[in-house]
Amino acid sequence: MTRRYVILLLGIAVFAAVFARLVEGRFPWSAPSETPRAIPNVSDGAPASTGPIIYYRDPDGRPAYSLAPKKTSAGKDYLPERASEEVSFEDKPPLVPAARGERRVRFYRNPMGLPDTSSVPKKDSMGMDYIPVYEDESQDASTVTISPGKLQKTGVRSEPVERRTLSVPVRATGRIEFDPRRISIVSLRFEGFIESVEKFVEGDYVRKGQPLMRIYGPNVSSAAAEYVAVLKTRRGEAIEAAGIEAARLRLRNLGLDDDAIAAIARARSVPHHILWRAPQDGHILERTALNGMRAAPGDMLFRIVDHSVVWVLADIAERDIALIAPGQKVDVRPRAYPDRAFKGQVALIYPHLNMETRTARVRIELPNPDGLLRGDMYADVDIAAGGNEKALTVPESAVIDTGKRQVAIVDKGEGRFEPREVKIGRRGEGFVEIKSGVNENERVVTAANFLIDAESNLKAALRALDQGEAGK
Repeated sequence: MTRRYVILLLGIAVFAAVFARLVEGRFPWSAPSETPRAIPNVSDGAPASTGPIIYYRDPDGRPAYSLAPKKTSAGKDYLPERASEEVSFEDKPPLVPAARGERRVRFYRNPMGLPDTSSVPKKDSMGMDYIPVYEDESQDASTVTISPGKLQKTGVRSEPVERRTLSVPVRATGRIEFDPRRISIVSLRFEGFIESVEKFVEGDYVRKGQPLMRIYGPNVSSAAAEYVAVLKTRRGEAIEAAGIEAARLRLRNLGLDDDAIAAIARARSVPHHILWRAPQDGHILERTALNGMRAAPGDMLFRIVDHSVVWVLADIAERDIALIAPGQKVDVRPRAYPDRAFKGQVALIYPHLNMETRTARVRIELPNPDGLLRGDMYADVDIAAGGNEKALTVPESAVIDTGKRQVAIVDKGEGRFEPREVKIGRRGEGFVEIKSGVNENERVVTAANFLIDAESNLKAALRALDQGEAGK
């Protein structure tokens, strides 16, 4: 054996000794005791677990659970989990005693609304935490407190109560008619004959004073002769004035206008015929006068209508009558011009309802300077009901209507909410008028308010249950 080989073996032995020493220092070996040492479940000073055992969990922290006592493959017992122990996958802050002045928990209630309470924190069969009920909550019966986390999950939103002009559009269907005060009938008060008719036909527009026809009547000629005779007779001034006025009055009673009487006075002769003129501006809707025809007293010879102002007669539902008042602005859209709105206003609400349709008729006066609106047209009517006065309003989604009462949830800040019964009025444009119950600038819940209302009803039921148990 050479010297080099001996040195190599000696080096290997020294390396093996050093490696063994290092392994022994890092992983010390200890002889197992005859009795295994129990691993404590909770640290010293932690509160003892109470309540029934819900399940058993793996002692080594693995995600393994059992409803009955069980051992691991290594022979270790599964650890029991009781009802009072907190089970959560989130880091919880350490439990510290409540400082003076902080809120104190009175009891814990079932999160699903079941009539079950507990004096200590616990979970239900689905693993949901029982909800704490604080002492100050039991004193304030009208306030519901919700944690910030639940508020964020449920999407609760609130808006301020404001005063605004509430326009309530009332929609109806109407029909255009002519204003009877702007219609004139041309007829005679005496029996006469039409010598000639001017070249006017139905649909033509005439001006006031334009000649329509020439009339001969024996009664008119007799009255005109008497008038001329009075004008030619010279007597005393008083007698002459009285006679002239009486003769002129007789001609007026026969239907002659001042221009025709003045023409007779200037000519000082009885005219063969009388020039009959148009009594007003307008369109000729009807013409029955013909050349040479005999006209009896009262026969309609012409019907003239002024279209500068027309009526729209709309039928309003019985429930909307209280919203309508004379003077309100109206937008009228005829079916013939659906893209054009004509501005008018309510002139009259008729005093009687239609028994068959249960509607009230509303008269709307509408200017028609261009003559586009024609009789018997159908039109859609939008009445801006409500006036210009500002009212206290909230969004429609803020009011919970149960049929018998209306409730709004007032946001008092810091997760505190108070249900209040309110009295509502008009509705329109997504808002509702509040007559009582909330004040201006208070905030009301507009989203998830049904959940808060359910929370409030549950709290009231639990309070009644708690009071009933206390009285036993």
